[in-house]
Amino acid sequence: MTRAVRLLAVGATAALTLTAAACSKPSSGTAGTTGAASASKSVSQDKKLSIGFLGFAKANSFAQAGWAGVQEYAAAHNASATFLDANFDAPTQVNQLQDAVTSKRYDVVIIQANDGTAMVNPVKQAIAAGITVVAEFTPIGGRYDTAEPQVPGTINIIDPPTVNGKGLAKLGIQACKAANVSKCQVAYLQGFANFPLDTARTKAAVDDLRAGGAEVISNLVGGYTQDSGRTAMQNLLQAHPGVNVVIGSSQALEGAAPLAKGKKIQFIGNGGSTQAFAAVNSGAWFAIYDVPEKADGAKAAELGLDKARGKNVPTSMATCDLTKFACLGTKQTLAGVTADYSD
Repeated sequence: MTRAVRLLAVGATAALTLTAAACSKPSSGTAGTTGAASASKSVSQDKKLSIGFLGFAKANSFAQAGWAGVQEYAAAHNASATFLDANFDAPTQVNQLQDAVTSKRYDVVIIQANDGTAMVNPVKQAIAAGITVVAEFTPIGGRYDTAEPQVPGTINIIDPPTVNGKGLAKLGIQACKAANVSKCQVAYLQGFANFPLDTARTKAAVDDLRAGGAEVISNLVGGYTQDSGRTAMQNLLQAHPGVNVVIGSSQALEGAAPLAKGKKIQFIGNGGSTQAFAAVNSGAWFAIYDVPEKADGAKAAELGLDKARGKNVPTSMATCDLTKFACLGTKQTLAGVTADYSD
């Protein structure tokens, strides 16, 4: 996260299992409320507020899922919302937030950070200007292994990239066991090369796969589109025709999987679109890492608006703690669950 690029997860990028109501309670790991989280400017409850959504990219299906949740919640709770499209470019996103601080156009900003480290200073500027800041899905800061706030005063609804990578690896080891081979060959298709969250996720996934006994035979860039996934799969099959398990963004696998017709390859997608759900339910894919992204967007809007209106809100929650199956979506765990976005 499909991620002009459509998603990530990340991709990555990357996925939706809960209703917004199901996301309304904080996880057991929630940091609770703090003065920093509740002390932004308080406004009249009947004043219409504005939200700026700094999503990964407007053409990205995963970002669009979060955006849909933001829009729906804002419309029902006396607020407007605007998508600020950085198209996966970190410097553009930094400039967008700096412009928002200067213009004072938004009461709340919800950020899917393309580069968490680059966003630290502009986020501090936004908080100092009285803007409520919500980090959604990706961290704001240099650590990619925690959902806890790295910038005081932010609200964080995070799926740490390393947690995502470890989850993909766990599913990969399960798929290796299902493949029942003496030496399981796993190909991990990275989202973007040199993308900070992808780099952290990839390392976590590859390290855990190897620790679990798998032979990681490639680290190709699969991207977040069917076309990029198809190209990566063509290269993979030429170099490693005996591959047993392929892991990548769900969008990439939608392009990659058809090339494996007649081969016994287990696919694991990162992202829970309707297409990914259908692939798992049909048995074409082994599993998906399923993030409740539309619900996350709605929750981000809820907490952001509540804080801007002077209410106490939790400072952090880990996205996958809000699901009953820790985002690990197999045919069994997805039974009765419906995806709420499409690639």
